[in-house]
Amino acid sequence: MALNRIEKLIESYLAGDTSIAEENELKVYFSSSDIAEHLKQYQPLFSYFSKAKEEPYSREISLPTKSKINLKIWSIAASIVVLLGIGVFMYVQNSKSDDFVACSQDDNPELVLQQTQKALALVSEHLNTGIKSVGYINEYKESKNRIFKNNQTNNE
Repeated sequence: MALNRIEKLIESYLAGDTSIAEENELKVYFSSSDIAEHLKQYQPLFSYFSKAKEEPYSREISLPTKSKINLKIWSIAASIVVLLGIGVFMYVQNSKSDDFVACSQDDNPELVLQQTQKALALVSEHLNTGIKSVGYINEYKESKNRIFKNNQTNNE
């Protein structure tokens, strides 16, 4: 009866269907001296695990360490990039605001017209940016509706 069970467990083990308790049962069986003759071919497989546990691992494991110098260099580089980005942003913003001149009713009508056109062009530019964003949202909604309609028809 026990031999029958061991044979079934070996078949399950080779198929990859055994639990840890069943594998331990196989290890115990093959570590004993009473092994059936036709099953001795599996003994090296299961005795290997027992021998491997007892074998010490003597090689030293070295973990890579982070270089403090490398970290400092990256920190300085990131700071420079951020500062350059802020500087360019401020420069661009200041150059845009310098284009406009405050006008009154007594000023030259052509100057007032030019300033008005500049202001309207700036408003138009910002509105177009907003409209593009809305276009992306509409495209997202259409794609989402297509996906969910396909999923609903597949689930039904």
